[in-house]
Amino acid sequence: MADEQRPTPVLAKVRRLEAAGFRAWPAATVHYDGTWLVRLTDGHSAKRLNSVNPLDPSDVGNLDERIARAAQRFDASGRPLTFRISPLSGSELSRHLDGKGWSTFEESMVMRLPLEQAGVENALDQIPLKDVGRFVAASAKVHATWEKQGDGLAEIIGAIRPEAGLFVLEEDGRPLATAICVHDGDLAGLFEIATDPAERGKGHGRRLIRSALKWARLRGAREAWLQVDASNDPARHLYETLGFDEVYRYHYRRPPEVKA
Repeated sequence: MADEQRPTPVLAKVRRLEAAGFRAWPAATVHYDGTWLVRLTDGHSAKRLNSVNPLDPSDVGNLDERIARAAQRFDASGRPLTFRISPLSGSELSRHLDGKGWSTFEESMVMRLPLEQAGVENALDQIPLKDVGRFVAASAKVHATWEKQGDGLAEIIGAIRPEAGLFVLEEDGRPLATAICVHDGDLAGLFEIATDPAERGKGHGRRLIRSALKWARLRGAREAWLQVDASNDPARHLYETLGFDEVYRYHYRRPPEVKA
C-alpha cells in the first residue's frame, strides 16, 4: 500500500492496541526508561518480545544516553539491540536513528475487525485446549521450525494474564492449523496463526479463526485485532476477506553494527 493510501492512525487507538499487545504477549522482563518500554525474553527470540518500544512521540530527551543504556541491557541478555517503531515513537526519534545509520526492516500491519461485522454466528463451535504442552507441540509441527522455542512459547502462554484460548484444528490426530485468541475485555487478539505448509489454501486457517472469534464474542469481546507481516500477501488477503482493516504499521530498527 502506498504511503498516501494508508490510513492515518489515531494515536488513542494505537495506544489501546499497543497496550493490549503487551498484555497479551508478555515479555519475561520489562523495564521503563522514561516512556520507553524495554522488553526482553531469554526463552524466545521474537523481536516483539525483545525490543525497545517508545510510547510517546515527545519523549526524545538524552537520546544517545538512553540508547546506550538500552544497548547495555540487550548485551547483558545476549540479544541484538532492537527498536520497535510504531506511530507512538514519533518522527524525531526516527530522524535521529536515520542520522546514526540505523537499518529499517520487517514492517508489520496491525488490523482490526468489529465482531458485529465478523459474521461468525455460523462458525464451528470449538472448545479451546487446556493442555498447553499439547498446543505447543501442535504449533511446533505446524511451524515446522519452531521446536527449539517450544519451552519459551509455553512460558509466554503461562504468563498471559487475560483469558487465552488455544485453538488447534486437527485431522486424524495431525495438526493442520493453530491459533491463540486472547480475550481482554472487549478486545480479542489473535496470535501465532499458522497453517501446515502442505495444507495451505484449503480454508483451515479461515475456519479456525472464525471459531476463535466466535469463542471470544460469546465472552463479550466486541473487536478483534491481529498483527501480520506487511509482505505476507496470502495472510493479508485472508484477513482482509474476513473483514479486517489496517489500523497502523510498525517496523524494527537496529544500529549499523548489528545485522537486521
